[in-house]
Amino acid sequence: MKKTWWKILASVLVVYTAIAGLLLGVPRLAILNETIRNLYFHVPMWFAMIVLFSISVFYSIKSLSTKSEIDDMKAVESVNAGIIFGLLGLVTGAVWAKYTWGQFWSFDPKQNFAAISVLLYFAYLILRNAIDEEQKRAKISAIYNIFAFPMMVVLLFVLPRLKDSLHPGNGGNPGFNSYDLDSRMRMVFYPACLGWILIGYWVYTIRFRIRSIENKQQHN
Repeated sequence: MKKTWWKILASVLVVYTAIAGLLLGVPRLAILNETIRNLYFHVPMWFAMIVLFSISVFYSIKSLSTKSEIDDMKAVESVNAGIIFGLLGLVTGAVWAKYTWGQFWSFDPKQNFAAISVLLYFAYLILRNAIDEEQKRAKISAIYNIFAFPMMVVLLFVLPRLKDSLHPGNGGNPGFNSYDLDSRMRMVFYPACLGWILIGYWVYTIRFRIRSIENKQQHN
């Protein structure tokens, strides 16, 4: 029970998010209307991705000093899990865009930079697959990961602010601030963020265990 309490919490929070997110009232905002409910799913995907990529860069830094195969595996599996949530973020964003902007992809700056940030980590996986020697692969991919993380932060949080965007808070669209994100939404949004982050971490731990088993079988 001590090892599974957070998994139970993650499941409860996500189920609560799905039910409360569809049933509880939301502010009636111009342009967004009922689509504002997607906030409970779209934004938490990005938070989960960022947390997983943070775990990855931590183990990449650690692996450079320890040269541990386990640290390297943790780095790559957290990237694998993070990419899943990055893709979910893009998909939920595209669906939201269809119902608010009229098309799935409008080449909005935030859409473009978000897609590039996910591609950065696809490049990380491609780089790993291109190198056969284990120690060399671990070292080069760790260095790449250390540089990719701040680039991802700039792409998601800095560059989009330099251009007009259709996203909430830009270009005259209402933003999710103290006036728009009312108490009803906070009751769902914050648990949603925590729940999806925990689910993301759960996916990462499962992938790491599977990779560990595969490595043991290969060495035997």
